Formats: sequence, structure tokens, C-alpha cells
Amino acid sequence: MGSAEQWVTIAAVLLGALTTHLTTYAMERQRKKHELVTRWDNRKLEAYEHYIDSVRACIFLAVHLYECREGLRERDKSDQELLAEMSEAGRTRGRAFERIMLLAGDNVVEAAHELNAVALRVDWQANGKADGTLEEWRERNRAVFRAINEFHEQARRDLGVDGSVSGEKHPERDLLLPSARREGDTPNSS
Repeated sequence: MGSAEQWVTIAAVLLGALTTHLTTYAMERQRKKHELVTRWDNRKLEAYEHYIDSVRACIFLAVHLYECREGLRERDKSDQELLAEMSEAGRTRGRAFERIMLLAGDNVVEAAHELNAVALRVDWQANGKADGTLEEWRERNRAVFRAINEFHEQARRDLGVDGSVSGEKHPERDLLLPSARREGDTPNSS
């Protein structure tokens, strides 16, 4: 074998080694990038889940307080106890919202802002900071659940989840309400 052939062989080996190195580097970089995206998606999902759980906890406490105050439910706690629970749930909701602000995309953040605004209206009527009729109360609750659905839509898009929670296959649902009480009925009689 001549020296020219040896140089060609050496060049081919070096080119093969360089190609292998570059291919391995590119694949490793892509793998790490995918791990990073997956890690952030997992964190986002946890943040979105915690935020919705905290919003719903606030709503359920507000409903409990409102129904007790309006005589629609038998009182099992004082207003002060319920207000203290609502206050703590509100702090939890606020902390969960801050995680949304840190991790979410723009549309999710805007949906969370809107959800906070309508959820606060429910809180305010429940704790007496805002006046309203039973129908206004129900409309505030409808609005908060529409805002939850919009938050779900935006969170799903942000996470790349196919499908939708509204639209033709999932028409808007109304509040589940007990049948109206007849005159003379007490909150627990049926």
C-alpha cells in the first residue's frame, strides 16, 4: 500500500470519527432539550392542577358560606370559621396563581387572571362584600365555571394536548341545582 492510499485511509477514519462524534453530540443535545421540555411540561401540569384545585376549594367554601347565610343549608360552622377557611383557601389560591405566572404561557396567564376576577366576585357575594340576588349568585357561579373551562382550554393548548373541553362534542353545561323548595319546607326536608 502506497503512502497516498494510507493518507486516504487515515482521512476516511478521521472523517468517520468526526461524523460519529457530531451525530452523537446532536442526538445528545436533542435528548437533553426534550428532557428539559418534558420536565417543564410536568411542572406546568402540576401547577395547573394545583391552581384549579385551589380555585375550586375557594368556590366550594364560598358556596357553603352563602348557603348558610341564606338559609339554604343547615349551619354546621359559624360565619367566622367559614370566613377563616375562605381566607386560608384564598391565600393558597394566590400562591398557586403565582406558580402559573412563573410557568405558564401568555394565554394561560390571561385565562388565570380572568378566572381570578370572576372567582373573587363569588367570594365577595358569599362573604357579604357584594350584594346580589340568588339569580346573580347563580350567574356568578356560572361565570366562574365558564372561566375554569377557558383556563382548561388554554392549559391544554399550552401543554400540546389534543382535543377540547368545549364545542360541539362538549356543549356548555349549566349549574346542577336542587329542585326549588316549596313554601314551608326547611333546608333539610324533602
